[in-house]
Amino acid sequence: MRLRDEVQRLRAEHAALASLSGLLLDLVRAAAPPRPTELLALRGLLRDTLTRHLKCEDWVLYPGLKASGDAALGDLATAFVDEMGHIASDFAAYDAKWTVAAVEADWTGFCADTEAVLHVLGVRIARENGELYPAAEALSDRMERAAS
Repeated sequence: MRLRDEVQRLRAEHAALASLSGLLLDLVRAAAPPRPTELLALRGLLRDTLTRHLKCEDWVLYPGLKASGDAALGDLATAFVDEMGHIASDFAAYDAKWTVAAVEADWTGFCADTEAVLHVLGVRIARENGELYPAAEALSDRMERAAS
């Protein structure tokens, strides 16, 4: 798969993650807790989408950028991994902590933790969309011009 195609796919996943995050935020900001099944289903979609997205970045995008021969881009990819590499483990810890029973026992705490974890995710998405992905697309353009 071409790098530009991979970045477009990752951008589409960002849009899906933002939509799912928005729906989850709507639930935790509502006057009353939702049905547990509704909350579990939405959290499951978010978890699965995020897990797949982060694995693609970790296994395909970041290694490819580091091996690109572009030192600045390699450094940028390394900085993103160093600064934000904890998101997968942080989300997994959040997800494991908030079982159905835990959510029912501490709705306020769950809401606060949810808003915090989604804020971190939103910051990452914004930074990747604004810094990393444009740099990767520029590299893709240079590679295609060199191949022509």
